[in-house]
Amino acid sequence: MRESTMQRVLIAILGWGVALAMFFPILWMVLTGFKTEVAAIATPPQLFFQPSLESYAEVRDRADYIHFALNSVIISFGGTILALAFAIPAAYAMAFHPTKRTRGTLLWMLSTKMLPPVGVLVPIYLLFRTFGLLDSRTGLIIIYALMNLPIVVWMLFTFFKEVPHEILEAGRMDGAKTWAEFRHLLLPLSLPGIASTGLLSLILCWNEAFWSLNLTTSEAAPLTTFIASFSSPQGLFFAKLSAASTIAVAPILIFGWLSQRQLVRGLTFGAVK
Repeated sequence: MRESTMQRVLIAILGWGVALAMFFPILWMVLTGFKTEVAAIATPPQLFFQPSLESYAEVRDRADYIHFALNSVIISFGGTILALAFAIPAAYAMAFHPTKRTRGTLLWMLSTKMLPPVGVLVPIYLLFRTFGLLDSRTGLIIIYALMNLPIVVWMLFTFFKEVPHEILEAGRMDGAKTWAEFRHLLLPLSLPGIASTGLLSLILCWNEAFWSLNLTTSEAAPLTTFIASFSSPQGLFFAKLSAASTIAVAPILIFGWLSQRQLVRGLTFGAVK
């Protein structure tokens, strides 16, 4: 009994240690945002200091946060909705009407995530320039949807495979067509999985920086570009960068915290029957 209690205590300590190690960079970013530039680069780093809103005031005066935040919201939700619109039919077809090429197709889709984005930057940039999509929300919505499509299809395929086929077969015997089968049977059963997939895609879109920095300038720039604007050839302004990063990640952190129950429920969908 004593050994079992000791093991639980050690596991709890290890878990808290890992959690604190993962959270520490976020905590340090928030603290640095309340420092002056002099205090931010002080050596050794100051854990206790006089808080200041100087960096937040300069960030507010220098850039229109609402404009960047609105772009992030539109692009992230647009990219997620577009990815789900393509992924749900694809995952449905591969989960319930598989062929001998289904497994190979899934592996091929996943392999595209192994390609470094910089490897396709030039052709995508030229395509965007040709079709007038540079510095546009539409362009980023398309590229974000394509970027997340393999992961979204894989997750939905996994969730759909957990749905008992007997329920769908019973619906077909009762005369349900494909759309009715999906709407009245598959959708209610797999809704937690679809919701968690959408939440994950939304987070990935919100945090994407590579494509936003290379395909936008000002009009459609999201918050990742807003953060990068506080670096300069003369050096990094750590306090301002931290303040800008804090107000950029705050919305998605709050959204993730509010939706954590739905996310966990979806990720554990089908784990226990």
